[in-house]
Amino acid sequence: MSGPARPARGSGIGRLVGVAVAVFVLTFSLVPLYRIACEKVFGIRLERGPAGTAQAAPAAGRRTVRVEFDGGVNSRLPWSFHPARQSMDVVPGELNQTEYYARNEGPDAVVGSAVPSVAPARASGYFNKTECFCFTAQTLEPGEQRPLPVRFIVDPNLPADVHVLTLSYTFYRNDALTAELPVAKANAVPAGATSGAIGLRR
Repeated sequence: MSGPARPARGSGIGRLVGVAVAVFVLTFSLVPLYRIACEKVFGIRLERGPAGTAQAAPAAGRRTVRVEFDGGVNSRLPWSFHPARQSMDVVPGELNQTEYYARNEGPDAVVGSAVPSVAPARASGYFNKTECFCFTAQTLEPGEQRPLPVRFIVDPNLPADVHVLTLSYTFYRNDALTAELPVAKANAVPAGATSGAIGLRR
């Protein structure tokens, strides 16, 4: 009598396990089906988390502006001067940094002052420098090379039709400050000594 009951009990457990597995699979399959129903039938787009396309779309759609860099020196200044990079793509409103390099090719210490410009001219008011070597005069000893950092922000209100900006610097010799350098003072000939020498020659 007890022998036939055992197979019935084992088959009942097997059925319960099968039902549990089926419910588990059905539960997970309902998630994508629910998403498809919402998006295709009702037109409702669900968020898909940080890795989903719904989250990545705003970042991909951000506006970028190309900033090109240029630099030169006046003929009276014995320096070489150039940007570290030719261009970079920036997002308006974000802080950016780049560098220029200057080297004194002359035999004496010289003070230089940089004058910046932004093209096109109508966009210059939207280019904001938060840190710049042009804010102060630069002194280079003979053979000295120095990195000159620039930090800037492109205003988000930059006209939509402006896609490229050019930041340019021209370095000029600062005669007044160069004359104040100790070496320049030491090499300067006093006015009285010059006139006395002239008098002796006569």
